[in-house]
Amino acid sequence: MAHRMTRKQFGSTLLGGTVLLLIQSCGGGGGSDGYSAAPPPGGSGTGCNDSIADNHGHVLVIATADLDSTTDKTYDIHGTADHTHSVTLTAADLAKLKSHVTVMVTTTVTLAHSHVITISCV
Repeated sequence: MAHRMTRKQFGSTLLGGTVLLLIQSCGGGGGSDGYSAAPPPGGSGTGCNDSIADNHGHVLVIATADLDSTTDKTYDIHGTADHTHSVTLTAADLAKLKSHVTVMVTTTVTLAHSHVITISCV
């Protein structure tokens, strides 16, 4: 059984040195649940934004420390959707994000669909 996160639990993810990336709708079909990127916690100066095509409640959270990773990182983007996808950011992707270069990645396929996520950090 999948664990559903309450709003209070979700809000607590803003603490503890994470960059919160909320995936917003990017036009065309699917769900219309749009989300705005939250400012980085703790005034770290690392603000990231992302968008996902045909989003229906998925959320991506990347720890600020992950931008310095020398290994690939895989994230679960379940959010409030009724299913989940995974997305992998390579060490090169994370380095690009840290250098303010936009990265596009595709999630795993679940329920016969995937999502393209475009991420940029300023």
